[in-house]
Amino acid sequence: MNKFIKDPDSILDYTIDWSDWLGSDTIISSNWTVPTGITQGSVSNTDTATTIWLSGGVVGKTYSVVNRIETAGGRTDDRTITIVIREK
Repeated sequence: MNKFIKDPDSILDYTIDWSDWLGSDTIISSNWTVPTGITQGSVSNTDTATTIWLSGGVVGKTYSVVNRIETAGGRTDDRTITIVIREK
């Protein structure tokens, strides 16, 4: 699990590199679950990585953002990133 510190006023991108886990497989779909209180912007993916842009959040709160992928080989898996909101 990856943990990041984010200022509530920043708009930042977060990327998960799935290449080690994928081997020769590739990502065909990526979906994100974002809790209330933090705002999802654009999302994208390549054959081996997924990216989400996040803004907002409440100082002192911690948010778990989950990425679920499906692969060309028929596998499905989740990864969670933790976003801690602090004034910088």
